[in-house]
Amino acid sequence: MSSNVVLKMNSFLLLLITFSALAKFSSASPRILALVKTNPTILKYHKGALLNGNITINLIWYGKFTPSQRSIIIDFIQSLNHHVAPPPSVSSWWRTTANYVGGPRTPTLGKQILDQNYSLGKSLNETHIAALASKLGVGPRVNFINFVLTDANVAVEDFCMNRCGTHGYTRGKKGKYSAYAWVGNSGRQCPGLCAWPFAKPIVGPQTKPLVAPNGDVGVDGMVINLATVLAGTVTNPFDGGYFQGPATAPLEAVSACTGIFGSGAFPGYPGKVLVDKVSGASYNAQGVNRRKYLLPTMWDPKTTTCKPLL
Repeated sequence: MSSNVVLKMNSFLLLLITFSALAKFSSASPRILALVKTNPTILKYHKGALLNGNITINLIWYGKFTPSQRSIIIDFIQSLNHHVAPPPSVSSWWRTTANYVGGPRTPTLGKQILDQNYSLGKSLNETHIAALASKLGVGPRVNFINFVLTDANVAVEDFCMNRCGTHGYTRGKKGKYSAYAWVGNSGRQCPGLCAWPFAKPIVGPQTKPLVAPNGDVGVDGMVINLATVLAGTVTNPFDGGYFQGPATAPLEAVSACTGIFGSGAFPGYPGKVLVDKVSGASYNAQGVNRRKYLLPTMWDPKTTTCKPLL
């Protein structure tokens, strides 16, 4: 099993926590030190394999997810490959991955497993995550991602401390690599960290939380982190893809644009987004079944910028 790529807190919150420590290293955090000239975000391609073409996303639901919660995430995955008018849409967000080497990429939903009885308990580490992912099998090809989703009752090592999700890989027979990923529901444990901007941040400007587009702070937060991890997995699945910084703690396709959901974003402010006139919910992308989602900005190798949908 490889070392894992960790998804840091999905907002500027972790960066704000460490602001004083980073203040003398301006290039380490260009979004915090806005008044200091910083180096541009450039993700280097390290000539390794990416996940290209048709990509199957398999899911293992670990714990008790309601049908409504599962449908929010399933609809998001299905929206990645379905054009929805009018834009902006989930599919238009995902099309940015086509600008990376080997694109376009077409994700589809594959197998699903329900593990509602917590087969490995309610306290997991990385070995447990990899073991759960292996239950989905490896299949005849490498273009798949086994995604472990843990419910709000499950504690995962370092969850809510320095990560909201992660992705890694295992090496199987004949030297083939298998990508896997994990994201947890932070609704009870740390919504102010891993479900921001749908909850008040635990540090920094105490701005009013945005209304979650699907009415579930924990699961709408999971979608943000799932989108972040998914983009990172396809563009840097085996530690040789696109990233900036050290391979053990890289900035990837979305984590390089942390905390940006719309134009004008700055620490503590997600940027300009759309607001549903009826529900008051905030979003920046539409999906299937009239779903609305708030998606993080993805770095575009064509423009070499973090360009929001709005």
